[in-house]
Amino acid sequence: MEDAASDARFGEIFANLPIAALAIDPAGCVAHANGEAEALLNLSERAMLHQPLTGILVPPQGRQQRDGHGFAAYDSEVVLARGGRLRLDWLESALPDRPGWCVVLLHPVGASRRMGHSADRASGARAAVGAAAMLAHEIKNPLSGIRGAAQLIGSGMGEGTAELTQLITTEVDRIAALIDRMQDFTDTRPLAVESVNVYPLLDHARRLALAGFAAGIAIEERFDPSLPPAALNSDALLQILLNLLKNAAEAVAVQADPRITVTTAFRHGMAVSAAPGRPRLPLPIELCVIDNGPGPPPEIAEHLFDPFVSGKPEGQGLGLALTDKLVRGMGGLVQFSREGVPEATVFRILLPRGDA
Repeated sequence: MEDAASDARFGEIFANLPIAALAIDPAGCVAHANGEAEALLNLSERAMLHQPLTGILVPPQGRQQRDGHGFAAYDSEVVLARGGRLRLDWLESALPDRPGWCVVLLHPVGASRRMGHSADRASGARAAVGAAAMLAHEIKNPLSGIRGAAQLIGSGMGEGTAELTQLITTEVDRIAALIDRMQDFTDTRPLAVESVNVYPLLDHARRLALAGFAAGIAIEERFDPSLPPAALNSDALLQILLNLLKNAAEAVAVQADPRITVTTAFRHGMAVSAAPGRPRLPLPIELCVIDNGPGPPPEIAEHLFDPFVSGKPEGQGLGLALTDKLVRGMGGLVQFSREGVPEATVFRILLPRGDA
């Protein structure tokens, strides 16, 4: 059983998930229900706590055979124990570090599915499952160390109190940094965009990379000397470039001849539509970060820009999602592909042209 402080912290994070969610304990009872679940099921969390899940609603057919693994049922009719029916997507996943626990995501089926946007719905639900699992894992680990250090100090048995207090400070800072990164996604203010020459930013990002995470790796440049200014936010683009260069440096670490290439080009006629039915907007400024690493696993390649999707063992899956958000905030587009012979990983940023 988790200690009270860790459980309370988990409940606080769980309550803020943007989709109806129920945390189920090993006995099959509801341990947490967030506000979205209360609204969807028309029941308060207090009324659901410690109640068997099957006493609140009847799960879709086939759940009984999940054997502790994940389970998903799309566009399913679910019967409520108090009467009534809901048509929803049911996604269920085990929680890391909590043996026997699982999280159930409930997403009502609406008009968006009938219009053919089921992929977006599934992506959002998958991201929410990932959020619950990642946050439970990332926050529980430092909390465990903090609790142990505090107990030693409190008992007077801890030798080297300064080291223990430093551990507490470090781990609290790590939690705060993670939450700060999460909050980047909640900032909906438009980015201030101006006409900027991209080359000083590219040079600055390259020098920072070579002085740190990309030390010892060749970073080649293939630039179009006639590239006009782009419409962008300088701070956002620098953050994007550093993130892509860091990913590239990690990807080529296993290569015998690690190489990263940064390219620019002006693409005449390049235009994209921001959404179905919207006019196409010209995005002629192209910036690419290319590496000769093996690329992400094929099963996640189509979802690289979804939050909490990562091919790294310890990855949080936030970097590329934030990159996508920042690029879209500047009116641009970021793409991933595997190109060339031999194949290389290409992250392509397309931006509007700045003022002449």
